[in-house]
Amino acid sequence: MADLELVVPDIGDFDEVEVIEVLVSVGDTVEENQDLITLESDKAAMEIPASQAGVIKDLKISVGDKVKEGSVIAIIESADASSASAPEVKAEVAPAPEQESAPAPVVAPAPAELVESVPYAPDNKAGVKHAHASPSVRQFARELGVTLSLVSGSGDKGRITKEDVQNFVKQKVNAPAVAASGGSAIPPVPVGNYEKFGDVESTELSRIKKISGKHLHACWLNIPHVTQFDEADITELEKFRKENKDNAAKQGVNLTPLVFIMKAVVASLKLYPEMNASLSEDKENLIIKKYYNIGIAVDTPNGLMVPVVRDVDKKGFLELAGELGEISLRARDGALTAKDLQGGTFSISSLGGIGGSFFTPIVNAPEVAILGVGRHKMQPVWNGSEFVPRLMLPLSVSYDHRVVDGAMGARFTTHLNNMLSDIRKVLL
Repeated sequence: MADLELVVPDIGDFDEVEVIEVLVSVGDTVEENQDLITLESDKAAMEIPASQAGVIKDLKISVGDKVKEGSVIAIIESADASSASAPEVKAEVAPAPEQESAPAPVVAPAPAELVESVPYAPDNKAGVKHAHASPSVRQFARELGVTLSLVSGSGDKGRITKEDVQNFVKQKVNAPAVAASGGSAIPPVPVGNYEKFGDVESTELSRIKKISGKHLHACWLNIPHVTQFDEADITELEKFRKENKDNAAKQGVNLTPLVFIMKAVVASLKLYPEMNASLSEDKENLIIKKYYNIGIAVDTPNGLMVPVVRDVDKKGFLELAGELGEISLRARDGALTAKDLQGGTFSISSLGGIGGSFFTPIVNAPEVAILGVGRHKMQPVWNGSEFVPRLMLPLSVSYDHRVVDGAMGARFTTHLNNMLSDIRKVLL
């Protein structure tokens, strides 16, 4: 038998995170990957699993302690010390708050709603009232349909307990109904009795779709969207890509058009930095970011995920192609970490592999702009004397009209068009 230290693994860009729940005790026998503790920061809550099976001999932390990567959780007695490497925390266990702009129409105006996590935009904190509760309490509240931010916590530091949720439900059940006093609430869409018209089947939405759906709803309600449409002539870009595709394949990467679009986007963001920004929490200032981390929407079996490719401005086409292929594969396999979803400054949603032309992508708050890319197709284009075949790429740029006015949106889109028409310009 050997005594080993169980430590906090890589938990992303968090320095000191509070322990809100200790799930084991001294003397407990734990299995590998069994949850030991729950951590909570201002962005996420996550459960830390055991990297080794064995018996807990000593606990080194308690509720309220601050920990970081490498902090010792417990001493475990194990017969096998060889597999004690720290596990990687998956992004799927990262509940984070999100805002809901409208209260329910039958109750008094309510503060922001708290949801489990926001894989679409994990940095979104604007307008949020934090509700402190463990993942088990959050799950209990979701099962009852309770908005946690409306519940008063009786636990330590105002933490919400299971009993608080139960008491909240009892109060609502016993309270008289209050009629809506104004017209500001968004009326709900009534659900009909669909069975009377024919056979139906009820299928539960995936966890990711439930979470990202609420975030997209909040973005749509809170951001005044404008979408700018254009078509880029990528005839020469596609010729250049095909000329270098085989060489890229020899190096183990797939040189897709998206790689060139990412570089062209960064070149345009440098010229129009307001597009690479976020509004401050009080909406009084614009925070312009000096780094270029591009979120790429990936269609996974469970729903939309937006992993972030960092420092796109500092990487070449082949390096980006390799990183894009790797992170997209991990997204589809459900193997993204919390760090993979953080820090985006601008997003791209490409439907070129599926089909279609123009669409209206929803801005991924707290970002202020997003690019939608359709499927390119050969079209006749007038060159001044005759029609010639050119490969045209549909572009749809949605932006937050509070930050980006129509003139800037049009200039950004036009510049992006020019970059894609001659990809060599991104090197200037």
